[in-house]
Amino acid sequence: MTRKFAKPAKTFQEQVQLLQSRGMLIEDVQEAIFYLQHLNYYRLGAYWLPFELDHATHQFKPNTRFKDVLRLYIFDRELRLLMLDGIERIEVSVRSQWAYHLATLHNPHAHLDSNLFKAKYWQKDLNALTEEVNRSQETFIDHLRDTYSEQLPPVWAVCEIMSIGLLSRWYGNLEPYQTRSAIAKAYKINHYVLGSWIHHLSIVRNFCAHHSRLWNREFSIIPAVPKSRNNPVVNQFVQPSRKIYNTLVIVLYFMDTIAPKHHLRSRLLKLLDEHPDLLTGMGFPTNWQQMSIWQNLN
Repeated sequence: MTRKFAKPAKTFQEQVQLLQSRGMLIEDVQEAIFYLQHLNYYRLGAYWLPFELDHATHQFKPNTRFKDVLRLYIFDRELRLLMLDGIERIEVSVRSQWAYHLATLHNPHAHLDSNLFKAKYWQKDLNALTEEVNRSQETFIDHLRDTYSEQLPPVWAVCEIMSIGLLSRWYGNLEPYQTRSAIAKAYKINHYVLGSWIHHLSIVRNFCAHHSRLWNREFSIIPAVPKSRNNPVVNQFVQPSRKIYNTLVIVLYFMDTIAPKHHLRSRLLKLLDEHPDLLTGMGFPTNWQQMSIWQNLN
């Protein structure tokens, strides 16, 4: 049974007093008010949840400090920014491979050929791509659209305005095995694993782009693990797991392939070294530092 929401709004000072009444230690009240002003009480609530002794009463564990909650929030923000950096470069790479192989193995307007895609989804994906093209204000899109008669610009142009979520759908619904495999070959994984990874990363990217909690989240869409023993990344995963650890493994694996001189690993290691107490909540195994994916060779 639902009921009307009857909680009154609270001033920032009242929010601080409420936290204190629940056992949170606030050493600098004005600092707490400042962060509540700019971060929102409800948003920070996701970060003091692990500190609660009892969620029903919202009482905090002994010695819970506001600055510890803030530290967790800042860590999560830095983690999201690193993930956005890595996923951006992965997205650009997969776009490039997708467009190249569609164009060279089929034709520059292969995305307009319904025979190359799962019939059940092709029209829906084409409509979504058309909407993105129509919304685009890129000069190159305007030029191609105004100059040529095809329904959409060639595949190497439309891929540049395609979101990672839509890219995941177009790759997932691509029918020819040869084309799917040619794209995946660039990353030394099979086409099924690539499709799974891009789908998962599109979900993670959306959480990051919307500034949502990442560090201890349990994902509903979990990435596939390569089964080939010839792939060195196989033994780097934690199974089963819905935590961010496996996502980090995937991002590092991609980055080692597409940008061998990247610094994402060293930046991640620095962040993790500063917050060792948070690794369990992220799904890290106890022996993670001995795993090859974490060896900083750059």
